[in-house]
Amino acid sequence: MVRKKGSLILCGAFLFVAWNALLLLYLWGRPPIGRLGEGGGAEPGGKEEWGMGKGKGGRVNLAGEVIRLAEEVELQLETQKKLLKQIESHRSLWARRKDVGKRETEGTKEEQKEEDANQPPEPPLPPKDNLNNEDQTDVKNTLNLIPTAVPDSKLEEKQGNDIQEQTVQNNKLEVTVASPQVVIPILVIACDRVTVKRSLDRLIQYRPSAELYPIIVSQDCGHAETARVISSYGDQVTHIRQPDLSDIRVRPEHRKFQGYYKISRHYRWALNQVFNTFSQSTVVIVEDDLEVAPDFFEYFRALYPILRDDPTLWCVSAWNDNGRDALVDPGKAELLYRTDFFPGLGWMLLKDMWDELEPKWPSAFWDDWMRQPEQRKDRSCIRPEISRTITFGRKGVSLGQFFDQYLRYIKLNTDFVPFTKQDLSYLLKKKYDEDFVKEAYSAPLVKIEDLQQGGSLRGTGPYRVQYSSRDSFKVFARNLGVMDDLKSGVPRTGYRGIVSFLSRGRRVFLAPPEGWTQYDVSWS
Repeated sequence: MVRKKGSLILCGAFLFVAWNALLLLYLWGRPPIGRLGEGGGAEPGGKEEWGMGKGKGGRVNLAGEVIRLAEEVELQLETQKKLLKQIESHRSLWARRKDVGKRETEGTKEEQKEEDANQPPEPPLPPKDNLNNEDQTDVKNTLNLIPTAVPDSKLEEKQGNDIQEQTVQNNKLEVTVASPQVVIPILVIACDRVTVKRSLDRLIQYRPSAELYPIIVSQDCGHAETARVISSYGDQVTHIRQPDLSDIRVRPEHRKFQGYYKISRHYRWALNQVFNTFSQSTVVIVEDDLEVAPDFFEYFRALYPILRDDPTLWCVSAWNDNGRDALVDPGKAELLYRTDFFPGLGWMLLKDMWDELEPKWPSAFWDDWMRQPEQRKDRSCIRPEISRTITFGRKGVSLGQFFDQYLRYIKLNTDFVPFTKQDLSYLLKKKYDEDFVKEAYSAPLVKIEDLQQGGSLRGTGPYRVQYSSRDSFKVFARNLGVMDDLKSGVPRTGYRGIVSFLSRGRRVFLAPPEGWTQYDVSWS
């Protein structure tokens, strides 16, 4: 290695001398600058281009030429001087490294001699061809003890995009290998609620990393007081503002729905900002009247790889439409479901899905539009047993629809569930369909009267109540306390037509007849 470095120094010196010789030959043999044109200056700029011209009688100004050449030579000499200094500094550094290497080598040799003197002589190894199976196994095991810096692919797949670190120690070598985690931005849709502070306070309180979960607050309406509240968080959030605050021309009968048109316009603009301006691959959307659970971020982190890899899914939602206290199992905070009903209210969307939806994004009522079969395309969402969001916004464009009857009673999860450490493969469609349908239709079929107070049923179930029409579904749903409305024929929280909930402490499946095939959009 030292000889190689010395050769490099000699080559550098030789190139230095050769360069200067060629430079001198070039300068002495060089013709007058430029091609003299009719304007008297060197083309293409005439006298002003080169700062010189002909003297009297058309002769070239030799004095000016000599001065210019002298200046060029001086510049080249300065450059060569810098190169020489760099070569000298590298030479000194290599010399010091050579001395250090010699000392370390000599010290290592002496230590090795002392160790060899204290060690008993090793028996000679048998020839390779004479190794028996036992000896070959020992050799393989010894080789396997040498650690590798390559992370196990199955481990990475199991734990999604969580940071995997392996420290490899081989003598004094340490190597750290980390797989990158995806950034999951939180998009807060805001307007004129100063109570957005409650939402932002909880997001910031439970956020494990500002780098992995940047908060983007997109404000519509131009409400100054709300803008001041958002700005008070400084660099903890990114505050963007919808530039178009104009009214939208609508049909006369839709004037009272102007707010829904503006919301849809705002969603489109804000999501384009996240995916196209900020170049993110996914986003979790919340509104300014939502409060999140302690494991909100953990929930979406764990479900991101499943959403990304399962084409039969198109969103992950933190919301359970039938998540009232009496309808959920408080001891099953880790329980997750597939649902054909788009829940919203805290949901994750991938950029690929936005690329599909954005060109046909509706002018109003975007959430019901998402529930139409043309958009859903038989895809499902993930939703929890116990909601990871609650809404505190009674006042809004929906004028408190469902709030007093249902939404104010939704239970918010308070127990942290380590979802990223759990095996969530049961949510993949093939396995989930087999298990869920089997559980629902193997449950005893009972009458609704048996489930109500004074009924004859004992035990925690599960039990099945069967509906066969839109009207029978609505009657049973109202009597059992679950939401009875349908969107494009799909009941809230329904999967394959089945709604799962608790009734008086018993697991109940409100289900269509066995052999269900598809939703009837006329039931809306």
